[in-house]
Amino acid sequence: MELILKQDVQNVGFKDDIVTVKAGYGRNFLIPQGFAQLATPSAKKVLAENLKQKAHKEAKVVADATKIADALKALEIKITSKAGGEKLFGSVTNIDIAAALESAGQPVDRKFITSGTVKRTGKYTASVRLHRDVVVELPYEIVAEV
Repeated sequence: MELILKQDVQNVGFKDDIVTVKAGYGRNFLIPQGFAQLATPSAKKVLAENLKQKAHKEAKVVADATKIADALKALEIKITSKAGGEKLFGSVTNIDIAAALESAGQPVDRKFITSGTVKRTGKYTASVRLHRDVVVELPYEIVAEV
């Protein structure tokens, strides 16, 4: 089943992509939730026209995302957490990384940060998706509170 996505859907595609999914997934989840619409020939023509108009705006958005990416690469993120030896009491997640970035003056929504759950001190990297074309590998370090 061919669908046009109305918004980003994780592990499926980005907004305005034409994707092929299983019929049940499209009919029972994507379309009723408002995430997609059927890719009819007329809908494809409308999409093509909209994409032409968005191309110029998209270049500016990518340039802004690249500026933010350069600023993020320059940051050194250290997250302090209570620990017993190397093992943390609790864990460090995307929320903690987003809070550290915000305190450093670069607010990023936690939905766009992919790091997993970390339960030990040390150096790690998180993936920050600022735009579909701009993904930054952000190194950070978890240190124990003293």
